[in-house]
Amino acid sequence: MVIACPHALGLAIPLVVAISTSMTAKRGILIRDRRAFESAKDVNAVVFDKTGTLTEGKFGVTSVVSYIPEEKLLMLTASVEKNSEHIIARAIVEYAASKGIRPTSLAEFKAIPGKGVYARVDGREVYVGGPALLEELNIEINDEEVLKLQSQGKTVVFSIVDGKLAGAIALSDIIRSESYEAVKKLREMGVRTYILTGDAEEVARWAAKELGVDEYFAQVLPHEKAEKVQLLKKQGFTVAMVGDGINDAPALVNADVGIAIGAGTDVAIESADIILVKNDPRDVPVVIELSRKTYSKMYQNLSWAGGYNIFAIPPAAGILATYGLVLSPAIGALFMSLSTVIVAINSQTLRKYMPKAEEITITTEEEKKVEEVPAHAHHHYNH
Repeated sequence: MVIACPHALGLAIPLVVAISTSMTAKRGILIRDRRAFESAKDVNAVVFDKTGTLTEGKFGVTSVVSYIPEEKLLMLTASVEKNSEHIIARAIVEYAASKGIRPTSLAEFKAIPGKGVYARVDGREVYVGGPALLEELNIEINDEEVLKLQSQGKTVVFSIVDGKLAGAIALSDIIRSESYEAVKKLREMGVRTYILTGDAEEVARWAAKELGVDEYFAQVLPHEKAEKVQLLKKQGFTVAMVGDGINDAPALVNADVGIAIGAGTDVAIESADIILVKNDPRDVPVVIELSRKTYSKMYQNLSWAGGYNIFAIPPAAGILATYGLVLSPAIGALFMSLSTVIVAINSQTLRKYMPKAEEITITTEEEKKVEEVPAHAHHHYNH
């Protein structure tokens, strides 16, 4: 009876559960459904919503093509755009400000519906707008760099000064620098990655290529997101869905493991099994890896606790006495205590598998890799 005391078996699972829950909470990973976390060990396909999950969800300037001094181009363009509340106009003004360039006063400001805006800045006539504005002013684009930016699906804003094309500013939704590491780590773990977005084909293609994602689903309507998750499940994948918006909620529910970004909507968070408080996509591979290690520790503990009893109970019960093998109660008590200690120590070793949250540092060569994902904008520039 002493040798068969089930201390080790009783601790084998709960201790690992308690330690893994504590570890994830300290990392900023909140587990709402324990079964889903344990299922994460089998995940072999991760579907990412693009905007707000892999990207920052805000526009930023990615490239400036200038035919006049760049500082002058930014000053003139920002001056025309400074009174607009539109996301693209605001991004241009903020970019100019980051370069220490301040907009100046305007005269004769007017909007050109569906095409752009016009104003006089320091006595110069300045138009700012999209391709439709160039058509109206009979200006053609022959610059290969500008054409390439447009082919990538980026929003390109043109500045025309005194009747001549002065330059172009390309904008897009900025990819989180952490997203590159997240996708790379998942691929190293043998997990396929997908992008799910309502954006146009060229935008999704560029994002997938930039990040090294295996596949993408473009122009997906909100109600179709769950269908894409179901499609992957029918293909035999165990799917984790990562999202942040109301539109992602059905897909989060339909996935084997639903993971919500903490800065997302309440609906997305309520629909998810796991919440990433720090909004860091690098925590997705951490969840999967820790789930695998947690399962491994549970298996090891059960194997030790069960195996120890299988081999120790017969001699303790005297079944092998005819062979001169008998385990005394004192020795049995010692082995029982030792098994409990081994299970406890083995459970604690789980802590070494939790990676530290490190700051992202990007080298000069990598700066181009933090190329911002293009995104469509319904704008008065008529992208």
